[in-house]
Amino acid sequence: MDLVALTRQLVDIESISGNEGTVGDFLMTELTALGFRTERMHVADGRFNVWACDPDYSTPTVVFSTHMDTVPPFMKSSEDEEKIYGRGACDAKGIIAAQVGAALRLRDDGIHVGLLFVVGEERDSQGAAVANENSRGSRFLINGEPTENLLGLASKGALRVNVVAEGRMAHSAYPELGESAIEKLLNALERIRKIDLPVNPHVGPSTMNIGVIEGGRAPNVIPDSARAQLLIRLVGPSDGLRKQITTAAAPDARSEFVLEIPFVKLRTVPGIDTMTASFTTDIPQLSKWGEPLLIGPGSIHVAHTDREFLAKKELFRAVELYRQIARELLNS
Repeated sequence: MDLVALTRQLVDIESISGNEGTVGDFLMTELTALGFRTERMHVADGRFNVWACDPDYSTPTVVFSTHMDTVPPFMKSSEDEEKIYGRGACDAKGIIAAQVGAALRLRDDGIHVGLLFVVGEERDSQGAAVANENSRGSRFLINGEPTENLLGLASKGALRVNVVAEGRMAHSAYPELGESAIEKLLNALERIRKIDLPVNPHVGPSTMNIGVIEGGRAPNVIPDSARAQLLIRLVGPSDGLRKQITTAAAPDARSEFVLEIPFVKLRTVPGIDTMTASFTTDIPQLSKWGEPLLIGPGSIHVAHTDREFLAKKELFRAVELYRQIARELLNS
């Protein structure tokens, strides 16, 4: 199988989150032609995960998994002698190609693994959540994300918080008649920014990003509403941090905790270098698929950018690493 050609074929199929159907159909066709038994795992609104395994081994011990969706905007593939470019090149269509290649090599060695490719990782992990209710009895899940072919020691979690302030409209010439929600929000955010975020001695600090601030109606109107959206990268449990944020926001604003992906410690394999993933993955939503590991070719620093690429040598190396890790897990 031509790994570079498969990667480019996958990149050239637009699959921004919510629109993964065409790439799913392509994978179903390709994997069936390669001798796998394939299955559409229904998610919602016509979307589906792809499950593939050997026809005679429906309960593999090891499963390779990653996601089919990408972030916008769509960018077609190109290549030079060293790199493959385009949306999804490293996050995560090159990883799909590497995992398929590793599965084929392992099959030649008489070892059978499963392949699970899910939708929605870039948005809400809906595909992974559905897959978790349809687990196949595997003992180990090797999840693919761009880690530069290093095994993840841990994956930081994520806590999304909306900080909401309410006020009272008035003519801006008479501010004493109103109550500025924006000023309340700014006061609350200033206190939240002073919170000492948790630090994990093994994986580093939590981090916080105030990603969106919105509110107000016009420059000459005292604003009656304002909101900020925060994302905190977690390195442990969130209970204490939630209480601190709620206290810091009050009395000017209230905190709404809209999403949490927990911090996860991961299994490693002797002889393979490690890293800590500051980003989140589908792993917390795939707990029923076995003990998790995290590794994949490419750099997270170019994922989600207009210069996304995957080095060809990393793609080829990933096939051997996936093969090596599967063997180690089976021998354990």
